[in-house]
Amino acid sequence: MRALIVVDLQVDFCPGGALAVAGGDEIVGPVNALMADHDAVVLTQDWHPADHSSFAGNHPGAQPFGTVAMPYGEQVLWPDHCVIGSKGAAFHPGLDLDRADLILRKGFRREIDSYSAFFENDRRTSTGLAGYLRDRGLTDLCFVGLAHDFCVAWSAIDAAHLGFSATVIEEATRAIDLNGSREAAQAAMREAGVTLA
Repeated sequence: MRALIVVDLQVDFCPGGALAVAGGDEIVGPVNALMADHDAVVLTQDWHPADHSSFAGNHPGAQPFGTVAMPYGEQVLWPDHCVIGSKGAAFHPGLDLDRADLILRKGFRREIDSYSAFFENDRRTSTGLAGYLRDRGLTDLCFVGLAHDFCVAWSAIDAAHLGFSATVIEEATRAIDLNGSREAAQAAMREAGVTLA
């Protein structure tokens, strides 16, 4: 059975948002169209407290897109985005929410960022998504959404490592492309056994 995993298609990641991905709003129509071809649809939602440790504004003197050492490794510092309950954290208004079987919120723990739909960035704290998918017999996963080179890639790589069939439908994603991160993500996904379609 096939599941479409729609990653973080939220206002703050679309043009005009706090952490806008160029062309992020262009994929809403294609994503909605893909929903009909799948047995289940899962939406992930970045959901950060205002004092989240990945926000540059919470590190005096730090600039967005710099890095800081966290107990779990190097962390990119982002502009404040997808703050719990804010307009920016909402899904893009054009996204078909009625088709979603599950909405999975991630990144709500103040001290750990969360790119993947399966694990927080400490690589140990599970979101519970793998168990949900297995319990429903959903083994063939297609990933779309934002951003290609961060949350989409990390989610697809984790899916492959967890034994799922993982495909990224690249035309229904957009990348931040921070210092070549798009190309690096593509290489990492291929190495992990993810299909890029």
